Amino acid sequence: MFGARLLVADDHPLMREGLSLVIRVALPDITIDSVGSIAEAERAIEQPGRSYRLALLDLVLPDADGFSGVLRLQRLLGAVPIVIVTARQMLGATGYLSKGLSFDEMLSALRTVLAGGTAFPPMGIAQEPDPGSMRARLASLSGAQFRVLIALMGGRLNKQIAIDIGVTEATIKAHLTAIFHKLGVNNRTQAILAVQPLFSKEVAEVV
Repeated sequence: MFGARLLVADDHPLMREGLSLVIRVALPDITIDSVGSIAEAERAIEQPGRSYRLALLDLVLPDADGFSGVLRLQRLLGAVPIVIVTARQMLGATGYLSKGLSFDEMLSALRTVLAGGTAFPPMGIAQEPDPGSMRARLASLSGAQFRVLIALMGGRLNKQIAIDIGVTEATIKAHLTAIFHKLGVNNRTQAILAVQPLFSKEVAEVV
């Protein structure tokens, strides 16, 4: 693991420091980048020549709506494992660390993930998506299409999305047509309803 780099994304400085401490005990030679938002994480990941061995992500960050933060980082990290650090269930992650876990339990879980395994509590085991699942369809969207979908979920109109992204309304309409096709829906309302379960903050708590 010498020369490896990990990413810790949590908006609570004390939690970031605690997670970094746990990681350094298990992997003293690791380089850790700590950020407080999804946007900061994206900027860190996109740094030229930078690659990560593992990412630890708080599910509830100020610029993430439900699982959107996980999905945004998955697009950039590819096969890099993401471990969720939160009090809620996860989607598409390699592991789940409750903030109530002991120091030793966190160490054990991180070692398992870094060895190629997964670390989930009994009620939080995520099943691999089948090819027709909505998660797989979301993964088929291009980066631009995904940004348009995120804006759509936020209630933005075509004109507003065009201004935000810096393209024409015609381009936004073209993106929406492609999005509807890939998601298997016919309009904005159906698209929102189809992906809402993946973005909703009202996910069940792990007990």
